[in-house]
Amino acid sequence: MGKPMAENLLEGGYPVVGYNRSPEPIDNLVSLGADRAETPQEVGERADITITCLSDSEVVEALILGDDGIIHGVTAGDTVVDMSTIRPTVAKQIADRLAEKGVSMLDAPISGGEEGAIDGTLSIMIGGSEETFEEHRDVFETVGETLTHCGTNGAGQVAKACNQIVVSVTMEAISEALVFAKKAGADLEAVVDAISGGAAGCWALDNRAPRMIRGNFNPGFFAAYQYKDLRIATDAGEAYGSPMPATELTHEMYKSMEEIGLGRDDTSGVIQVLERLAGTEARIEE
Repeated sequence: MGKPMAENLLEGGYPVVGYNRSPEPIDNLVSLGADRAETPQEVGERADITITCLSDSEVVEALILGDDGIIHGVTAGDTVVDMSTIRPTVAKQIADRLAEKGVSMLDAPISGGEEGAIDGTLSIMIGGSEETFEEHRDVFETVGETLTHCGTNGAGQVAKACNQIVVSVTMEAISEALVFAKKAGADLEAVVDAISGGAAGCWALDNRAPRMIRGNFNPGFFAAYQYKDLRIATDAGEAYGSPMPATELTHEMYKSMEEIGLGRDDTSGVIQVLERLAGTEARIEE
């Protein structure tokens, strides 16, 4: 996700200084005109706005607050934007630490998958100072299309957890419906067409169901990442005392994907868990 966003910033005319734990993505960015940094701290030293897009809360903490972390390079007046999906409490803690140096932080998790990152059409949910967000709106508009300021630090991560709850539970529901339709002997394409045009119509039906019934689970967003995001959501539900029965069940389905070696499939691949339980594949023959 971070690599195509950085490419869009380069295409938008922004100077980019890049760091990645594995060098290959930076090699590509350098060939496109970016500069290379050797540590996260160096990025913070050389950039006015430092953007992170990482895998989980622990990695974000390490690269921002750890040895050679961004916090050791930034100075008062700089901005750090974390576009990862992490725990809301961690986002607040990092923002507080950066604030001690006079550095603003925005938590700005993204939705839209790899396609959205490539096309610059991501949905971005932003927590932190609205003034800081407006100051950098042009940067956000270069990588995203739907920009929503959700509140103070951590609010962007709360919104992202809500997004993942809806997306994942919807994918599980579509999977159940398709397996049921197959077991009942229905025409899968006709079922998808019929329900897409009614109250059940949604992005996942339009963009994933046609691929699912053809066995195409090439990733737009890894199931392993969805599993991680659902852990964040269920942990937050526990912390705030919010019941999440459907989310907990869906979390177990994505855990199953990870355990049977399907974590690198698209999130829509959760149907494969149900297919194994049902003893059939919900596929069409072409």
